[in-house]
Amino acid sequence: MNARLKPYEATQTPDARVLRGDARTVLGRLADDSVNLIVTSPPYADQRKHTYGGVAPDDYVAWFLPIATELKRVLQPDGSFVLNIKERVVDGERHTYVMELICALRAQGWRWTEEYIWHKKNCYPGRWPNRFRDAWERCLHFTREKHFKMYQDAVRVPTGDWAKSRLRNLSDTDRRRDESHVGSGFGKKIENWIGRDLAYPTNVLHLATECGNRNHSAAFPRALPEWFIKLFTEPGDVVLDPFVGSGTTLFAALELGRSAIGIDLDPDYVARVQTAIDELGIQRRLLEEPARYATADE
Repeated sequence: MNARLKPYEATQTPDARVLRGDARTVLGRLADDSVNLIVTSPPYADQRKHTYGGVAPDDYVAWFLPIATELKRVLQPDGSFVLNIKERVVDGERHTYVMELICALRAQGWRWTEEYIWHKKNCYPGRWPNRFRDAWERCLHFTREKHFKMYQDAVRVPTGDWAKSRLRNLSDTDRRRDESHVGSGFGKKIENWIGRDLAYPTNVLHLATECGNRNHSAAFPRALPEWFIKLFTEPGDVVLDPFVGSGTTLFAALELGRSAIGIDLDPDYVARVQTAIDELGIQRRLLEEPARYATADE
């Protein structure tokens, strides 16, 4: 086992490290509590076989749990782990490996804090005899602790044109808290929206799929990791993607002033990401020569 990498320092210029090898092995080279956010989209069951070999749905939880153990170790106590994943169809029905994985991660000590939905606005067209077009994917949010870093103001959205007409003439009901009539405990006070140009978003992200990236079998749009990076980190923090692929998460992090670490098994993807980083003029700061990172078990 190689010596662990020195963690980024809070004062240093944002930087990127790209490590080649199996995440189950390479993660062991990262220091404890050394990253602030993990955003990743691992190979879905039985998919990306030509790239990553594929993982059978029945074996998926057992395959992922050792990786999750390392992710929990390297994540800071107030950090977040966002897992983009989707159940695949097996023999005409949705497999349960994602639900099983959620339960297994909770048993491992993770807190399943929230579930965000990525609505794919330009989902793949087609027709199936027993279902419709698959237009959404899960983004599961896990944390180590109940209290974690979250910067909600960083992802606020415009209130919308509805407010201009709706707030022009307020009724008496609008000026007091109007309790739900179904006994849910929720209520609203329309007057509170006066003067607000921005509002907090919902947990549904309406984003198109990646159209410009042709170099990866399952690239997600840069706006997806970018949104979570803004929400759960601040400039100078460290973002990790253990299945970095085409480097989308790394480039989003760097553009937002965060440092980033990527891991991937495929040497072509690693080479492309490294070349792109070099072309951006970003100096990678490694303690050892780059050749030492050619494989995970040299």
